[in-house]
Amino acid sequence: MLHLRLLFFLLFAGSSFALAQPLVRISGVVSNENNQPLPQVTISIIGQAQKTLTDEKGAYTIYSKTRNCDIKFFLLGYQSRAVKLVSFPGARINQNIVLTVNPNELEQINITDKKNQLSNATTLNIADISSMPMVSGNFETMLKTLPGVSTNNELSAQYNVRGGNFDENLVYINDIEVNRPILIRSGQQEGLSFINSDLMSKAKFSAGGFEAKYGDKLSSVLDVRYERPASDELSLSTGLLNSSLTLKQNFKNSFLLTGIRYKNNANVLIKQDEKGSYSPNFADAQVIYQYDFSSKLNINVFSIFNFGQFKLVPTSRETEFGTINNTLRLDVDYTGKEVDDYQFLGTAITATYVPVANMVVKFINSYFNTFERENYDIEGSYLFGNLDPTMGVGSGMNFSNKSLGNYYSYGLNNLNTQTYSSAVKVDQNFENHVFSWGVKFDRAKYQDKINEYNYSDSSGVIGLNSGKDRVLSNNNIDIKNYSAYIQDSYSLSSHTELQLGVRTNYNSLSHQLLVSPRLLLAYRPSSNNKIVRFSAGVYQQPPSYRTIRDLNGVLNINQKAQRSFNSSIGYDYAFDGLGTRLKFTSELYFKYADRLIPYKIDNLKIKYLANEISKGFTYGADFSIGGEFVKDLVSYFRLSLMHANEDIVNDDYVKNGVLVKPGFLKRPSDQLINFSMFFQDRLLNSPTYKVHLNAVYGSKMPIGPTNSPRYLDKYYIPSYKRVDIGFSKDFLDDEALHKPKFLDRNFSSVVFFVEIFNLLNINNTVSYLFLKDVNNIQYAIPNYLTGRQLNLKLIVKFKIGK
Repeated sequence: MLHLRLLFFLLFAGSSFALAQPLVRISGVVSNENNQPLPQVTISIIGQAQKTLTDEKGAYTIYSKTRNCDIKFFLLGYQSRAVKLVSFPGARINQNIVLTVNPNELEQINITDKKNQLSNATTLNIADISSMPMVSGNFETMLKTLPGVSTNNELSAQYNVRGGNFDENLVYINDIEVNRPILIRSGQQEGLSFINSDLMSKAKFSAGGFEAKYGDKLSSVLDVRYERPASDELSLSTGLLNSSLTLKQNFKNSFLLTGIRYKNNANVLIKQDEKGSYSPNFADAQVIYQYDFSSKLNINVFSIFNFGQFKLVPTSRETEFGTINNTLRLDVDYTGKEVDDYQFLGTAITATYVPVANMVVKFINSYFNTFERENYDIEGSYLFGNLDPTMGVGSGMNFSNKSLGNYYSYGLNNLNTQTYSSAVKVDQNFENHVFSWGVKFDRAKYQDKINEYNYSDSSGVIGLNSGKDRVLSNNNIDIKNYSAYIQDSYSLSSHTELQLGVRTNYNSLSHQLLVSPRLLLAYRPSSNNKIVRFSAGVYQQPPSYRTIRDLNGVLNINQKAQRSFNSSIGYDYAFDGLGTRLKFTSELYFKYADRLIPYKIDNLKIKYLANEISKGFTYGADFSIGGEFVKDLVSYFRLSLMHANEDIVNDDYVKNGVLVKPGFLKRPSDQLINFSMFFQDRLLNSPTYKVHLNAVYGSKMPIGPTNSPRYLDKYYIPSYKRVDIGFSKDFLDDEALHKPKFLDRNFSSVVFFVEIFNLLNINNTVSYLFLKDVNNIQYAIPNYLTGRQLNLKLIVKFKIGK
């Protein structure tokens, strides 16, 4: 019945398109005084919620609900401009705009905007973050709805991109590379992402084919910016799971951004199969201060403290799985507890200098320290077997198939990571060229103490089956990286742009000098609403501490860099349909890797087979269509198809006297189909009531026991299916007929949300507990993710300043 209601709701939402009143469409091109198009210009209709950005060629389209309106054009570095238009309902108006440079802004803006015209990256609509229902509260939930990105864990900020793993993804905040804690084993231990979405001004994401200026990893790059706010703002967001306080202030020659967050998702965790006392507490504070000494020089200081502590005293667990005709159940009684925590502290100082009008020089220095601790000592006594429906509820198991046993897990692990980084980046504009280069030195020191012990025993009528696993090591290592890049972006013609670049890297661990050339070619026909992109390049990832540590905690210091040869071709098409402007994007890609480090997945933890190497290939296609299907509310639908294989070198084995060659195996991240949608609509014929629907589907993924060879990974994590829905009431919406006087007097925005996570209450599997019964038959017992959960959230923005 619930499925039918959801289907009815979607059909009803779709039919609302036809009820819209005739809209006035305004389109045109925004350029500067030299007749050069300006991308990323913010265009808004005063008094209405409509807002859009110009594309790479300065083109824009926006719709007005009224025939008479005022349109504002804004771009940092230029003087804003407002235009008054008078028309008739349903009119189509062409309005070209010329913006003049604001001499008080840093001239680096001109260079940055020109570089954005040639990029194989998606600009994210960060305005949707607060509306998207997300149980984790992390910004990365938005990434998981992008084509080429996959995940099967709503509690985690980790994600896979086009067959890679999370370690292959680059994340930057204001040109500063940020790394995640290493020891986290499951999503419930993972706290707040280092990205504070309340402080973001913009973000770009590339699923492949990214520029040479970004670092040396194989899969993707996320480029986040915390920049000068458009106005002063004090906002508070609070809910049953997360709370945050954000302050943005502008001063005469400086600005300040401050964000404080807190998260406690115990209400979600207590509904999992594993019962007990959960105490997850996560907090985060970030401060960004920039002072402009002159129009040529500014200093930016970025400080962050991220803290997390997860405590669990488990009591019991009940897990049912199997089929209707053969239902299995695991009952566990626990003793012991688990305490995991981490602290991340760091500071980065960036100096931006403009010696001449067409050159920007950045000096970036950072230091980060991460301390992680795992401390768990848990014993479980279990009863496992077939449910006998004839014996009634609570009568126990069918005795003939019953297994009694226990397992024990102990861990006392400590990891201290210190990273230092110093870089210089230069951008220079020469007419049709944007020339960029940079050099960087970074150093990472690891002090790692591992003490783990796992034991399992299953006894019964037939005999005893037991297994033991002990890891004991003490590692200290210092890794230095030297890297440099050079690239040039220029126009071959009025329709064709080319970017050529090359990276070099030297790693003190592998002693390799890596050279990685990259190319991006973009062609835009004269129609100006289509673009074709081709990219090709070499992507190499030097050894890191995670990749050289094997399953026994021993380091392989002779490991060499991973290498992938990537190519892709994409097609973007913007068109008018359903009464609005829609954008269709597609991309085909192929990646061949002649050197990879194979790995296995244990929940969230990536465990590398550090002494093995493999070769492999990945190919696929990504599709997306989006737009304001309902005016002022952006929705999109995305589909990805992908296949990822690898062949581990020298993994042959002998079985029954016959040599077996496993050949190509599916990578742990292999996921054939991934579909996502984020749909928004209005309710009750009122602009103040909205619904926000987020749905994700990912097909099955391969998995196997942690300590078994890769060729025995013959289990599959079932397909991941999840629907989250949110309802909001905007009390101070621009279109509201009656605004509460008290709220209107003291607040600029008040929005209340009611969210239902996992609306269909689907049991999604994140990993398996592998146990043997009395017949020595191994079973994969699913570890389920979160069930249905209600959340309430309130976001308010206070009126401050004038």
